[in-house]
Amino acid sequence: MSKLVQGYEVVIGFETHAQLSTKSKIFSRAPTAFGAEANTQACAVDMALPGTLPVMNMGAVERAIEFGLAINAHIAERSIFARKNYFYPDLPKGYQISQFEIPVVQGGEVSFFLEEGKETVRKTVRLERAHLEEDAGKSLHEDFIGQSGIDLNRAGTPLLEIVTRPDMSSSEEAVAYAKELHKIVTWIGICDGNMQEGSFRCDANVSVRKPGAELGTRREIKNLNSFKFMQQAIDYEVRWQIDQIEDGHAIQQATVLFDPDTGETRAMRTKEDAADYRYFPDPDLPPLVIGRDWVERVKGEMAELPRVMAERFVKDYALPEYDATQLTQSKAVAAYFEATAKACGQPKLASNWIMGEVSRRLNASELSIEQSPVSAAQLAALIGRISDNTISNNAARQVFEGLWNQEGPSGSGEGDVDAIIEAKGLKQMNDTGELEKIIDEVLAANPKNVEEFKAGNAKALNGLVGPIMKASKGKANPGQVNALLMKKLG
Repeated sequence: MSKLVQGYEVVIGFETHAQLSTKSKIFSRAPTAFGAEANTQACAVDMALPGTLPVMNMGAVERAIEFGLAINAHIAERSIFARKNYFYPDLPKGYQISQFEIPVVQGGEVSFFLEEGKETVRKTVRLERAHLEEDAGKSLHEDFIGQSGIDLNRAGTPLLEIVTRPDMSSSEEAVAYAKELHKIVTWIGICDGNMQEGSFRCDANVSVRKPGAELGTRREIKNLNSFKFMQQAIDYEVRWQIDQIEDGHAIQQATVLFDPDTGETRAMRTKEDAADYRYFPDPDLPPLVIGRDWVERVKGEMAELPRVMAERFVKDYALPEYDATQLTQSKAVAAYFEATAKACGQPKLASNWIMGEVSRRLNASELSIEQSPVSAAQLAALIGRISDNTISNNAARQVFEGLWNQEGPSGSGEGDVDAIIEAKGLKQMNDTGELEKIIDEVLAANPKNVEEFKAGNAKALNGLVGPIMKASKGKANPGQVNALLMKKLG
């Protein structure tokens, strides 16, 4: 059921432009490297100068096939290119070559987990299509000289435009979808995912309606280049549309931009529909034909997909589905988990530590898993010392602190862990006789707690465990303490 905002349902669909990781452009041999001097990477084909003809980049097609396989979509055996006609200063041809009637990738879905209250729920967003097209150039507005210029380096860069159905009902859901899609395209290597450089650009179509009513008029928020701004922009747009309707105004279909400085969206132009672009088949490009043998070859060369790896983690390591999904957010995290789990033989403990303390430290330090000061071997050794009762969970956190600060001798991993345990005196007390002596002394000193516990007050036990742990300087095994206490208290 959709979450209501001020009595309205929110309806969100996404269009995402993923810049494909080819070295040359979609219809020419001009390079696609980012950051080159303006207008040094645009050729005659990119600008459709007289006498030039576009030639399809097969690398771009293969990347589209890979995406289709990754989302369980239908890959069209025959698709066609069209000219999308519109005037814009950075589009010197006056049209963009794109796919309209028959896209190369049809259908598919993207699934992800979302926190809703105290529950973690699985959501699925259906995809309408993903089609190949070329990018336009870029307008440069030089305020300090009061002029604008055009950089055509980006013109002709291959894009895969990924279009969802209007399946999302909150900004949180939209951001979770965008992050999952970002993970997929970077995992399979078809896009570098750099949002700041424009390699992964999201447009959110947002509308609101009363429950059960027809879909409302949508406004498209263009070029959202960070997940943070994405959520802020959608939240603002939802509130703005509701306020407009409540004040008696009709929503006009439009393209809007988000200003992160003000936190507001502002209209850029009236939103065009397909008819406005006067699509017609591009006469210079024959239909794109993709045989099943080509699809099967690409499928055979692809690395293990994140959803497939997550399923394997559930099967092979008995992990909850949520854990498996979180651990396959990137190849590096997945590899770190597998190395840790195989070394320590405790996959669930490895998952808990990676999703907990390791992730917390990495986020706080703004580090990637590849930059972690604690190696998989060291974490596995630490988990091993927890499992064999050498140290308690509390002591383990102190050992992790030492590993993070690189206090060990930097040997095999296990040596580091043992050295820190020894240096800090963190080894658990496993001498039953010594522990029983401490327990007897605490029981004798706390007769009131003993009486209350025997009278049925289970909480009175806490008043005994605390002093025991204090007397043992935190080295007593909590499980052993509880077992001996229960035995002595009958």
